[in-house]
Formats: sequence, C-alpha cells, structure tokens
Amino acid sequence: MAVAAAAAAGPVFWRRLLGLLPGRPGLAALLGRLSDRFGRNRDRRRRRSPWLLLAPLLSPAVPQVTSPPCCLCPEGVHRFQWIRNLVPEFGVSSSHVRVLSSPAEFFELMKGQIRVAKRRVVMASLYLGTGPLEQELVDCLESTLEESLQAKFPSDLKVSILLDFTRGSRGRKNSRTMLLPLLQRFPEQVRVSLFHTPHLRGLLRLLIPERFNETIGLQHIKVYLFDNSVILSGANLSDSYFTNRQDRYVFLQDCAEIADFFTELVDAVGDVSLQLQGDDTVQVLDGMVHPYKGDRAEYCKAANKRVMDVINSARIRQQMLHAQTFHGNSLLTQEDAAAAGDRRPAPDTWIYPLIQMKPFEIQIDEIVTETLLTEAECGAKVYLTTGYFNLTQAYMDLVLGTRAEYQILLASPEVNGFFGAKGVAGAIPAAYVHIERQFYSEVCSLGQQERVQLQEYWRRGWTFHAKGLWLYLAGSSLPCLTLIGSPNFGYRSVHRDLEAQIAIVTENQALQQQLHQEQEQLYLRSGAVSSATFEQPSRQVKLWVKMVTPLIKNFF
Repeated sequence: MAVAAAAAAGPVFWRRLLGLLPGRPGLAALLGRLSDRFGRNRDRRRRRSPWLLLAPLLSPAVPQVTSPPCCLCPEGVHRFQWIRNLVPEFGVSSSHVRVLSSPAEFFELMKGQIRVAKRRVVMASLYLGTGPLEQELVDCLESTLEESLQAKFPSDLKVSILLDFTRGSRGRKNSRTMLLPLLQRFPEQVRVSLFHTPHLRGLLRLLIPERFNETIGLQHIKVYLFDNSVILSGANLSDSYFTNRQDRYVFLQDCAEIADFFTELVDAVGDVSLQLQGDDTVQVLDGMVHPYKGDRAEYCKAANKRVMDVINSARIRQQMLHAQTFHGNSLLTQEDAAAAGDRRPAPDTWIYPLIQMKPFEIQIDEIVTETLLTEAECGAKVYLTTGYFNLTQAYMDLVLGTRAEYQILLASPEVNGFFGAKGVAGAIPAAYVHIERQFYSEVCSLGQQERVQLQEYWRRGWTFHAKGLWLYLAGSSLPCLTLIGSPNFGYRSVHRDLEAQIAIVTENQALQQQLHQEQEQLYLRSGAVSSATFEQPSRQVKLWVKMVTPLIKNFF
C-alpha cells in the first residue's frame, strides 16, 4: 500500500523540489528530467487504482519560503507565498483589478486602451483574424500611431505584436497580411514577431500540410498591454472572441511593474522568433540561432536563457523593491514613512506570473498547478474549467487522488470550437466526448462521484473557450485564488506550446466576490454530467474515433 502511494506521489515530490532551487538551473533541470522519467515509467508500469487516493497523505509539505514570514508587511500572511520562490511577486491594491465577463466588453476595452496609449502597445496572441472586427482593431492601432507622429510633442509610442508563425501564416489572407500595412507605414515603431516552434523542422516541416503543422507546437500566450495596464486572457484576436466565444479576462489597471514584466517577457519570446519584414519575408535577429534551420539544442538553450533572465531579474527586482518598501529605514515608524511618501499602500492582492515553455525546459506553471492541486485540503473546493477537456495524466491523478472537492466545467460538443468543422477536425468534439467518458468512468469506478463532478457548458449560438481555476478554502464561500490565462491543463499546454497565466491571490472581499460571480455565471450555463449524458445520440462516438483518439490526443 505504501509503495503504491509513494509511486503516485513521486513526480509531484520531485517537481516541488524545483521550487526550492531558484538559483540552480542545472540541478533544477536534472530534477525535472528525473521527474519526467519517473512519471513515464510509472504510467507504463501501472494502471490507476484506489491506492492512489493515499498519495497526498505521504507527499511532502509544500515548498517553503526561504526566509521567515515578515511581520511588517502583508506578504507574510497568505499561504501561497511559496510561489515567489519561482517567479516575481507583485503586490497590488485590489482596486486595480477588474474581472471582465463578455467578449464585447473585452473588445471595447482593448480598442479604448489602444486609443489612449502613449508609450507602448504589446499584444501576444496565437493569431490575428482577418474579418472586419480585426480590421477595426488594426485601424485603431494605425490611428493611434498616426496621432503619435502628428502630436505637438511626438511620443515614442511603440507597438509590439507576437503571434504564432504557422497559425499566423495560414491561407493567402492571414495575420501577416493584416499587419503588413502597419509595418510598412511605421517601420520604426512597429514590430511583428512570429514564433516558430523548434520541433517543426526538416522533413517534418516539409511534409506536414498547413493546419496540421500547428499540432507540433504553438505560441499560445494571450497578453494585451497598453502603457501600464494589462489584460490577461485565454482569448485570441479574432471576431468570435469579440462576439460569441466565451472566455475569461482580467484587467490590471495602472500596474506598471506587471506591465514591465510582460513587456520584457513578450520581447524575450519575440527576440527568439522570426521578424516579419515589410515585404512579407521573415528574418532572425542578428546573432540569434534560427528556430528550425539552426541547431535545435543550441536554439532552445538560448531561448531558455533569454526567458529565464526576464523571470529571474524581475523576481530579484521585486524582492529588492519589497525590502525597500517595507524595510528601507528601521529608524522610521510605518506612519512616518507613509507620511513622507516612502511607503506604498499595503497591497491586499498578489499577482504571480506562471510561465510554461516545455520546449525550452521551463515548467513553472506545471509545478505551481500540481502543487496547488496536491495541497488543496479536505473541505476545499476547486472549480476548474477548460474549453478542451484533455487533462494530463499527472493532473488527472491529482484530481482523482487528492482530498478537495472538484467541479470541472467543459464544453458540450455543440459549443466546442471544432464543432461542425470540415474534414478530420470535425471529429475532434467526438474525441473529447470519448476522453470525457473515460474520465467519468474512472470517477465512478473509484466511487468519487460526490467529490469530483463534471459539468458541460451550453449556450445557443456560442462556443466555449474559458479556462482556469478558482480555489475556495475549506469553510469559505468566496475564492482566495484564481488562475487565469492561456493554459488548458492538457498535454499541449504542458509539453508543446508556449503558455502564460497569472495566479491572483487576494484577501479583498470585493475582489473575491468579483471572482465568485465570474465562476457562478459560467457554471450557471452548464448541466451536470451523469451516466445518462453519454446515452444521448449526440454523445455516440464512432469506433474509428475511439481507436484513433489515444494516438492523437497529445496533439489537440
């Protein structure tokens, strides 16, 4: 019994050790590889059994902070402070955080923010669509750039756009052709970077046709930044995401340090990407290894360093800022310091950027998510949502083997983004139904139907793309933590794509209420999954789909 439990807990143990090694990337990478090898061997050796329910009882404690809690500042009071061992911690006032609820609100806010931007507009997305609404967005950028040149005191406005190369190059009219006029008219102010995964190269790149080449790996980060304000979301820059595709969005207003971090992160990924030129060709920056023509290991090493330098420098910078803010002069009382303007208002909300770029051996989001799921105690509630229900083996084991209650929201087949698609893509919703049914059967076989519940989102004329989680501590009716951003908790998010989300930890009841209402509004449009769900005609999966799904599930 103990051996089985230890086996289930093993990978989490190693991954959580990484949190204690912020300054030792070599050792961290070694432990990461040991973890992956341990996980693969475990999956081959065993099928899941009821013994995995004992795994959390034997797993080690959550990574601890390297210094004792501070009695002078609020960072010493919340239980998720260990995350700052891995990433920068940004303390903000909850009044600067606003949860958006609809695609239209998201679209209008972006246009409004572009119009008033004076210094920078930074946009990272999978792609930019080619319809009239996307053109409206491009027109907003053009007008703002034009005004910046004609102003009495010209500004130094810069526009940086990061997209995926394969998705952004699909078709004759595509993201690149949409942005070329901006690049041609404002060459000194506009930068368009197209990330190309290093794993799509050689014969593979020549043989895999358009659309299918996107399964190898993508730039999937969704960050929209205007001067010192940031929108984090899972939404792309496409008309459906502006009208009838439900996602999640959070607006961080006047948060300069967070905006600086995400500007640097997008710049870092942009530097290791292909640069779009005014004649629709692409080039690499001088001195950078080519992503698919150059040596893959050398490219990935350079990309790892470029991104980790941003994360580590921001983490050190925030630690120094924290020390100066709360411990800068021990001879002054807190009241005197505040009166002198040397002390910022005490934050009640903390933002942690979680980055996942497995091609570059960066696994921060995976480590934090696994630890959060492991440490959710009995009586806690986790509301988890994804537009594409295809959890990794590790996440499934933790959901089935830990103590918290889970409400998992996923798309019904009719609101899946691939529903009604032509060709093979049209079978993808059925593949998700098959995966969902297998997971539900395991829940039932373990007798966990009361603790782990599935719900399907449905809304006429809409599709569903929301992702993330809300954590309610035992005895609390409001969430204290949420994850929001681009990851889907699936194999692609963990192993293939570039992802980013933020963990928001808040003690402010008004912000907690906003997050709770967001969760409720999404779940109100859902129905509970039961055995009868899979007896419906729309849930019947063809035999060939069942046979193919295990072979292709890691690619969608």
